[in-house]
Amino acid sequence: MRGITPQTMKNKLHKEVQTMTDKHRKEAQAMTDILQKEAQAMTDTHQKEARSMMIVHEVSRLTGVSIRALHHYDKIGLLHPTEVTEAGYRLYDDTALERLQCIMLFKELEFPLKEIKVILDSPVFDRNLALDQQITLLRMKKEHLENLIDLACGIKMIGVKKLDFTAFDTKKMDEYAQQAKESWGQTPAYHEYQQKSASRTKEDEQRLGLELMGIIAMFGKMKASDPTDEAVQTQVKKLQDFITEHYYTCTNEILSDLGKMYADGGSMTENIDNAGGDGTAEFACRAIEVYCGNVYHDKQNI
Repeated sequence: MRGITPQTMKNKLHKEVQTMTDKHRKEAQAMTDILQKEAQAMTDTHQKEARSMMIVHEVSRLTGVSIRALHHYDKIGLLHPTEVTEAGYRLYDDTALERLQCIMLFKELEFPLKEIKVILDSPVFDRNLALDQQITLLRMKKEHLENLIDLACGIKMIGVKKLDFTAFDTKKMDEYAQQAKESWGQTPAYHEYQQKSASRTKEDEQRLGLELMGIIAMFGKMKASDPTDEAVQTQVKKLQDFITEHYYTCTNEILSDLGKMYADGGSMTENIDNAGGDGTAEFACRAIEVYCGNVYHDKQNI
């Protein structure tokens, strides 16, 4: 250290500190730039999504449901808007509109709004079955109206010759509507779900929903595997056990139906693929089919 004066040492240290400070400043600025770009990208994405959604007035014009009714649906938790802007505008995306279609469907079946909410929020809900029931009921209504038209035309052409009131009979249609209600409200799975969810808060339901989606999304990381692989089948068993523990007894028959629903298109398929990647819903369906088939054959061999 001979020949190095205190001032020289001080200057050297000062230079090194300055170099380190400049380096850290550059790193901090680079990180700030990255965060700003990410924030801007998120803002742009958010704005794009907002532009693709509809405000409450547009939803009302499209569906015929009054603005007052839409506000009421939001208040009772039947149909929340996807987002509410800082200015107070309610925005609805395609998933919300699909739920609104289901609500209108059940209203046609004369379900009370309270029952509709419980049914749509339940994982037991089967959209395809609901559509089949709606189609059948509408065909019955069509037949009923055609009978009334024929009766009115007959009276106009030839007058009343006999008092025939069969065209006014709605008994068959009413019985089917009641059966449809009972098919949703009287199943053991439905009652078990009601019992298990009775004491849960909205936050509890959201947490369980996220956990359930996480289990299903894991199939997305297994898509390169064969559905018959042990790890894949273990994941199916984990899904079945989770549903049984938190919702209702998930029999193999119910699990098979759920698998078909996952891959049947619509918001459920979209949500699963968004969580696990494209093709996750389809792969989960195939894995479930294998699992239920294997279980069935195992029982046959006992």
